[in-house]
Amino acid sequence: MRILVVAATHAEIAPLVAGLRPRPGDDSHIHRYARGAHKVDVLATGVGMVATAARCSRALASGDYDVAFNFGICGSFDPALLPASVVHVVTEQLPELGAEDGDAFLTAEELNLVGANQFPFDGARLVNVARPVNAVLDRLPSVNGITVNTAHGSERTIAAIRARCAPQVESMEGAAFMYSCLIRHLPCAEVRAVSNVVERRNRGAWKVQEAIAALGDTALAILDQA
Repeated sequence: MRILVVAATHAEIAPLVAGLRPRPGDDSHIHRYARGAHKVDVLATGVGMVATAARCSRALASGDYDVAFNFGICGSFDPALLPASVVHVVTEQLPELGAEDGDAFLTAEELNLVGANQFPFDGARLVNVARPVNAVLDRLPSVNGITVNTAHGSERTIAAIRARCAPQVESMEGAAFMYSCLIRHLPCAEVRAVSNVVERRNRGAWKVQEAIAALGDTALAILDQA
């Protein structure tokens, strides 16, 4: 099986990469590895939606992949999802896509810029309908995510986004990855480890290294079951 692993940064997937065998043929952004009988291409896109969409689409257009995985860290809105827990993000929203109207926010759907069910959207969300069959993946909590350019850190905006989108986690790349895979009808999964609670910025409470370690263990287990 040929697998594409997508991450924003090399740091997020360092424990995963440590468990892979190098293969020849690296280019400037894709590094080639193996795990068991699988060929695993690792793409570090850079942070944010724009970089992820561009780099991921380029990789998918040039490679014949059987499945793609997005591994990374995230913030949690859900008190049940504690730092270092690992989740499977099965839906994504783009809550910043729209326009301000005074103090109100108009979504892209309300502006008639995109239909709520215009492919690949379903009810104004990206819904992963092409999940790979994987026993490890199936055991992870399935959650709803949002993808943002600005991570939330204000009580006012956190309350507003909870009311409007009811997210459980947020990242800066997930929707871009999911969109890229959905339009190619490629089986995919977005797997994230919680590094912090979404609250006013409090770096002292973050568990980034613990989240990365948990993500690495889970990612290797997923690849072994692929």
